[in-house]
Amino acid sequence: MLTYLLPLALALPVLVAAAANPATNSAVPVAKIQAMLAKPKVMCGRFDQSKTLAGMKKPLAANGRFCVVQEKGVLWRTLQPFPNTLRLTKGEIVHYQGERVAMRLDAKTEPTVRMINQVLFSLLAGDLAQLEQLFKVDGTVGADSWKVTLEAREPALAKAIGTIRLDGGAYVNNIVISEASGDRTSIVFSKIESGDKAMTADEAALF
Repeated sequence: MLTYLLPLALALPVLVAAAANPATNSAVPVAKIQAMLAKPKVMCGRFDQSKTLAGMKKPLAANGRFCVVQEKGVLWRTLQPFPNTLRLTKGEIVHYQGERVAMRLDAKTEPTVRMINQVLFSLLAGDLAQLEQLFKVDGTVGADSWKVTLEAREPALAKAIGTIRLDGGAYVNNIVISEASGDRTSIVFSKIESGDKAMTADEAALF
């Protein structure tokens, strides 16, 4: 997940400008997708991530657990191949290696941290209403499933992060990020649980 922050950071000026001038002409019924999505206060599950770098045949694999907590933020805990934890809240981004804080970005000194967190939270929660301020949304909606492609509205943002595809039903099942550089990241979500018991005591303590 940390790798996603880099292209987003490169696009920060564009993100801020786009958010100030939102355009929301969507090619799919975003409201219908929003109605299909569950909106639990706490949602946790497993992720399996595969990142293919341009010029490399073998993808880099990782897996772990994630939690999305309304009004608080996102916890992204990589378990394999190396344990580390990323916690994103409205006020900061904290990267832990074990119990040690390896990096902390504060929204007070880095105002765009809040914007990065908003985008990542919206991606994991499938909040298309927020995302369509920055991306053109296209796709299809079925009886109990949907697929969308997000294309950045601003060329500089498109150059930084490429296109994003999401699909799901009540929850987001898959995210595929195709960067302009040729790198491609695929994330599969599974074993999703909701409610206070979905989060372990250790995970809750990090909020």
